[in-house]
Amino acid sequence: MAVDIVMPQMGESIFEGTITKWLKKPGDKVERDEPLFEISTDKVDAEIPSPSAGVLKEIKVGEGQTVPIQTIVGVIDAAGSAASAAAPAPAKMAAPVPAKAPVAAPAPVVPKPSVPAPAAATVAAAPASSGSTGERIHSSPLVRRMAAEHGIDLSTLAGTGAGGRISKQDIEAAIAAAEAPATAAPAPSAPTPVPASRPAPPPPPASVPGVSSGQAHVALETAVPREKMYFGNYEVQPMSTMRQRIAEHMVASKRVSAHVYSVDEIDMTKVAALRAKSKDEFEKRYETKLTFMPFFVKAAVAGLRAYPTLNASLDGTNVILHKEINVGIAVALDWGLLVPVVKNADEKNILGIQRNMNDLAERARSKKLKPEEVQESTFSITNPGVFGGLFGLPVISQPNVGILGLGAIEKRPVVINDSIAIRSMCYVTLSYDHRVVDGAIAHQFLHKVKETLENWNEPVL
Repeated sequence: MAVDIVMPQMGESIFEGTITKWLKKPGDKVERDEPLFEISTDKVDAEIPSPSAGVLKEIKVGEGQTVPIQTIVGVIDAAGSAASAAAPAPAKMAAPVPAKAPVAAPAPVVPKPSVPAPAAATVAAAPASSGSTGERIHSSPLVRRMAAEHGIDLSTLAGTGAGGRISKQDIEAAIAAAEAPATAAPAPSAPTPVPASRPAPPPPPASVPGVSSGQAHVALETAVPREKMYFGNYEVQPMSTMRQRIAEHMVASKRVSAHVYSVDEIDMTKVAALRAKSKDEFEKRYETKLTFMPFFVKAAVAGLRAYPTLNASLDGTNVILHKEINVGIAVALDWGLLVPVVKNADEKNILGIQRNMNDLAERARSKKLKPEEVQESTFSITNPGVFGGLFGLPVISQPNVGILGLGAIEKRPVVINDSIAIRSMCYVTLSYDHRVVDGAIAHQFLHKVKETLENWNEPVL
């Protein structure tokens, strides 16, 4: 019996996913709930389990391809054996495939010019009709961001996704069409540049910083989109799906929010002494390590309670003040960065925050996070200090209006009561959106964080 493998919906606002890696190949036996492939979405990377035990019969969607939810990406022979799986494999290599390939090749060439043509007209009309319709437009947050960045009115586009949803491919086609009028004449020769793009090696070494432009882009996307390319004394590496998402989010944040930064210094001596005294007993009693991060989360919660303007988001000209305090904690991964969220951080003690953080970080590294666990943050914290950084100026994680950056905790000489003393000191920075938060509020918030940590009085055991 054949069982379809479908692209799952990894959250209410997610309508497409990118297959980043197949963990099995056709002919491999799989068990029910065994990790089968990895996907990347706007929100999270995750391993998708097999819906049935059997033999992976066919892979319909390859690595690097983005498809809408509920798309069939593969087939499992639930009653299959190695022999039954081997039969379809040769069938895929049979003569009909290459025989049809030449016929299929010209076919795409004809539609491609015809698709941009209407899109170009659509985009041209976009500015006039932007916001003119009250109809609900079905699209993902990524699509809406891309449309806003390029000035495209989504109401003028016809979606090709499920239920008329505007997919990433639709918006990319519209963006390409918007840029096409400037080079309308060369457009028909699009089929020719594909082979012509292979002479990417000619760019001199001096053009290494521009590797992401022009011919190098075409070569990466058409020739070997998932592999390294070598040109003389440098190489070109395609960005991973996660890296692309990070880039999109960071660029969008810098364009949307008016970033301003404030810096303060905190004497962590009291907290450091308490942690040093309690960490062994804490780990023995609760079977989890005690880090400095829960202390900073609790201090941030105190600051957000005192200055709720920083526990907010902006929707057009409306400031939304959140009653819940959900703190996003940046987690560095070998392949990128995720910001899982400690929900209702104001209701948790040190142990509760530490356990929640450890669980989220562990599952982030093993690609087991659920989409809702990286959503709904109202404020964020990042910790470059764990890598030895003195301090950093982080980019705001949208739609938050503030993010706290933690520097390294290290002993330094400081002046206390006209005497020089050795104290455990830490620089902290606050990146905030000046559209919502003024400098006075930002510094008062930092002072509250500082005051809470320097006068810590909450037990940890």
